[in-house]
This record gives sequence, structure tokens and C-alpha cells, in this order.
Amino acid sequence: MIQTPPTPPRAADELAAMLTDARERSLALMRDILEARELGPRLAIVNPPLWELGHLGYFHDHFALRGLYGLPDYRLAEADRLFDSSSIAHVDRWSLPLPSREATLDYLSRVQQAMLERLPDGDASAAQSYVYQLTTLHEDMHGEAFLYTRQTLGDPPPALGTPPRGHLTTAPATETPAGALPGDVDIPGGRHRLGSDATLPFRFDNEKPPMEVEVAPFSIARAPVTNADFAAFVDDGGYRRRELWSAAGWQWREQQGLQAPIYWRRADAGHWEERTFDRWRPLAPHQPVVHVSWFEADAWCRWAGRRLPSEAEWEIAASRAPSADGRALAPGKRRYPWGESPPEAGLANLDGWRLGRLDVAALADGDSAFGCRQMLGNVWEWTASPFGPFPGFEPELYRDYSAPWFKEGRYVLRGGAWATRGRLIHTGYRNFFTPDRNDTLAGFRTCAV
Repeated sequence: MIQTPPTPPRAADELAAMLTDARERSLALMRDILEARELGPRLAIVNPPLWELGHLGYFHDHFALRGLYGLPDYRLAEADRLFDSSSIAHVDRWSLPLPSREATLDYLSRVQQAMLERLPDGDASAAQSYVYQLTTLHEDMHGEAFLYTRQTLGDPPPALGTPPRGHLTTAPATETPAGALPGDVDIPGGRHRLGSDATLPFRFDNEKPPMEVEVAPFSIARAPVTNADFAAFVDDGGYRRRELWSAAGWQWREQQGLQAPIYWRRADAGHWEERTFDRWRPLAPHQPVVHVSWFEADAWCRWAGRRLPSEAEWEIAASRAPSADGRALAPGKRRYPWGESPPEAGLANLDGWRLGRLDVAALADGDSAFGCRQMLGNVWEWTASPFGPFPGFEPELYRDYSAPWFKEGRYVLRGGAWATRGRLIHTGYRNFFTPDRNDTLAGFRTCAV
């Protein structure tokens, strides 16, 4: 049997519902893509769709059926050679002798059914709770990647079906514009426990053990940088002014040939348009800018006389509250900016049902105790912090989740995006990308210098 970290047991029916929901979402996102092209173009930032689908089944098979239960019977022939992302180079995934679409879907179905059949009545064991959440949340991450892959390839938005109760059905284009949310909030300094505590139902290895940090007082924007904010930088020649960019950032900009964010263009009338999936629309001025790299965020900050927050500053703004006199940080830490209740549509733009962003002033009920808005959902937020381990870090069951990337020059992102699943995200969750990535659903919020 595999060794799993201490994990609070969860009700088996909750684990089954999560597992089933994640699979339904994956198939809804992938079905039409697989019918159109099973392999797709060779790009460094996407996987072949058929390979990625098979990898989802393999991940469950490897960690749950084989790892947790010791069952060899559900393996697809040579599954390790075909779908193990730790051993198969990205460039090689287009040339593998992959099984047919039908065989791959059958593999996923059989693996899932075997996992569901082995859940008990009542509470699952701690080991089951850990592994089932690990495999489900891994699938959720790929679901988000499926969505921004559709953006990369210019595919139409997916048909996700009917949202469950509590989720709004309207898309951003049909919702009443909420406008901008200018200004900063002042946050007192103090001690902070950075990372995630054992009270959470699941923690990834890079969130622990929590690290004590001392943070000086700072001022942080109430909302992320908007399209209008970023357009002012572009219109002021921001992409042509070398002095605004780091050396690595300028080299990247020249290699990419960018004069604006990757999915922007000038319309005939001179205003900016933005491509969302397969459609060009006028740039929504008060939505947060998205699909910008860390390099672009850093250049904007230099132009505006601002800076990116550290991940500790971001987490304090999202999870802490002021003391009664406002001069210090109150004890305690919130799982979500608004408190302990799970995300819902009136609090955060998560779970993908809106298929896009909202204005930065929307969702006031989801504000943090300090008055920062949309710190979960809408867009991921770049921070100034390089991705690294906390002292005492130990890789866990999925050993390649964090450890291989600590020295890869990645930066931490916080908060999740509109496509991130609510069951994955919380104020301690750490994402990480290289600074050149502008295909992901990333924007940024800034601090006063």
C-alpha cells in the first residue's frame, strides 16, 4: 500500500460526486475537439488532445487502482509507456502509438467505475480521501488547461450543459457591467503563517509546512489591473520602450514580436478588440487584463510606478483581517476571502460556467476583510515571488507535482481564474508558471511602491 499524508476523512459520497463531476466536465470540454482532431498542432504549450485524455485515466489508474488498491487488472496495455507525463517528453507525445478514441474512452470509464465501486458506505478512509481528492483535483487542473487550450487554438467555447443550483447561467457579455474599482487598501504589517494548515480537506505539498514570515505594512490595489489600465500602457508605447522591461522580458518581447497582449488587435475604427475563443469583440475596459506574461505585468508596473505583491502580501490581503483598531493583523486566517463558506456564484467567478471574466467591481460580497475584490476567481494573479519550497518541504505521493519546478525560474500565481474549480482553490493555494507564459488565464494586481 502507498503511504499518504495525514488527511481528514471525507464522506465517500462526496468523493464519488467530485470524481464524477470532474469526468463529466472533462468530456464536455474535449468531446468536440477529439472529433475534429485527435492530435492537434505541435505546440510547446499544449498536449495532443487524445494523449491528454488518456493521461487523465492513467493518473487515476496509477495512483488509485494500482497505488492505493494494488490492482493490476485495469491497466491499458503499455499505459506507463503511453501516458506517464513524468517519463514521456512533451515533444514525443505526438508520435506515440496511442489507442483509438473509443479505446481511450473505454479505459477512462472502466478505471472510474472501479474507483467508485471501491468506496465504502459512510466515510472513506484517510488514504482514500487523499488519493481521490488528488486525482480529482489533478483532473480539474487539466480541465482548466483544456479551456485555455481552446483559446490558444481559436476553438469555439465548449457546451458545458446546465449549471448546478447556485451557479449563474449568464455569460459576461449579457451581465450588467459593474465598472472599475480604483484605489488601494492599506494593510498593517505583522507576522503571518504563509501556506495551508492541516484543517483543510486537502493540501498540495508545496503549501506546507506553513512558514512564518514577517511582512512590513503595504498598500495593495482593491482590484486587478483592467484592460483599460493596460491599454494606456500599450498606447503610450509600452511595448516599444526597452527601459520599461527587464533584460529577459525585452528579449522575450522581441522574440514574440508583440506590440500588445497576444489576443488584442486594432479594429478598423482604431479601438482595441480582444479575441475570446473564436470571436473578436470590443475590448471590455473594466474587465481584468488576461493572457499576459509575468514579463508584461512587470513592464506595466515599471511604467505605472507600481510593483507586484509578494505572495505573502497577496495572501495577507486575501486571508487576514484587521484588528479592532485597524493597526495590526487580527489572529486567524480565512480559507476564502469572505470567510469559511464554500465559493458560490455571488462570491467568486469560478467553475467555468460564465465562460469568461466579469468587470473588476463585480461580486462585492466576495471581498476580503480588507476590502480587496475578486481575490479568488476571474483571473490568476502573478506575484513577485519565485516559486520555491517552504522550509521543511517534502514531496508527496505525486512527487513530480512541485519539486522538479523549484529551480526552473517560475513565479507564484495566486487566486484562481474563471475556469478554476471552486473545490481546488483557496487563499493558500499556490500555482506556478514560467514568466513567459501568456496563454494561461493570468492577470495581476499591484502594490504601491
